[in-house]
Amino acid sequence: MSEQTASAARWRKSSFSGGSGTDCVEVAAVGSNVATRDSKDPSGPVLGFSRAEWGAFLAVAKRGAYDLP
Repeated sequence: MSEQTASAARWRKSSFSGGSGTDCVEVAAVGSNVATRDSKDPSGPVLGFSRAEWGAFLAVAKRGAYDLP
């Protein structure tokens, strides 16, 4: 994803991120893909996923597969 595309994207973060916002991942719909970035470093690297990949990740996360013990 180009820097111009990333800066023009409408980024959002979870309402569960809390007030401090120090441990957040932001996501943005970019065309037919989903982009993710670290909210602490908005000019840093951006990872892109297809909507199918992102949906599969969310489905597994919602089942608790990534919950910390």
